[in-house]
Amino acid sequence: MTLVDTNVLLDVATDNPNWATWSVRQLDAAALRGPVMINPVIYAEFSVGYGRIEEVDTVLAATDLRIVEIPRAALFLAGKVFQRYRAAGGSRTGVLPDFFIGAHAAVAELALLTRDTQRYRTYFPSVTLITPQA
Repeated sequence: MTLVDTNVLLDVATDNPNWATWSVRQLDAAALRGPVMINPVIYAEFSVGYGRIEEVDTVLAATDLRIVEIPRAALFLAGKVFQRYRAAGGSRTGVLPDFFIGAHAAVAELALLTRDTQRYRTYFPSVTLITPQA
């Protein structure tokens, strides 16, 4: 089972000239291995580029992605890891969604398909990352 990070979805949706081909190939490969999913945080981040919920749902309906809830244990872990990040001097801007996503992957033992690696490797070392560097 694979959790898909927002950046991969955006690569495909925007036909990113540098990353769309890689992201499509990785999504296809992940689908062959098992269920491919997003959570509500990823849905929310992805929806920023759309004016209406129906547009987001139409785009996602054309995929095999399942939307799954974040387990409560992952929500707790995200808070604790974010607290550790802040205590180490981390900035507040734009990072909390990554902690929700990483904690979800860690607690549910999901591989994470992403192009952003540093924070996930640092704070969620047990998560198997599928990245361009892998």
